[in-house]
Amino acid sequence: VFGKDVTLILILYNLSSDHKTVKVDMSASTILYTRRAVAEILKATTSVDLGSKQGKHIRLKIPYSYYGKYLTTDKRIQVTALCEVMHTHGVKLLVEKTIILEDTNIIIKIPRRVVVNKATTLEISYANPLPEPVDRCVLLVTLMNQQVKIHLARLAPRERSRIYFEFTPRKTGPLQLQVDFSCDKFSHIKGFVTIAVAPA
Repeated sequence: VFGKDVTLILILYNLSSDHKTVKVDMSASTILYTRRAVAEILKATTSVDLGSKQGKHIRLKIPYSYYGKYLTTDKRIQVTALCEVMHTHGVKLLVEKTIILEDTNIIIKIPRRVVVNKATTLEISYANPLPEPVDRCVLLVTLMNQQVKIHLARLAPRERSRIYFEFTPRKTGPLQLQVDFSCDKFSHIKGFVTIAVAPA
């Protein structure tokens, strides 16, 4: 989840009956959705001894403090592990994993029944997922081809807050509401709902 430390486990298994030593070079980078690297955030090398038919786990932790300021709006981290079996003729294995960090920050609550030409109030709750305060918070609400920009108070670490948003739907059928939350430490955390507008 965005704002928290990321923990990965690499499992190595020796399928042969011979003892093996494996050198593992691990690296992590923030990337764009095109897989282009933005910044390398972690590099680590370790060595693992594997007995006959033995398996071992290698834990890799990427703290938020490593990736936070380098993450793009795509919220992707690419982790690679190059595993080299020592004392063999260059036996190597490359393991890659792309992590997309989830946002759980925007929650939109709509009334059970929304009726055309009748005022409706929505509850939009938003959160700071980070272990540090955030400032210059802005909520951009898009509805019925109109955008409303709402300036919000600063949020303490891990704080959740809410606002109430009133609107009057002008036609029946599905209506999409999109919310975009930005601040000085991150941008474009999105949430959206489709509202079914009933006839009067």
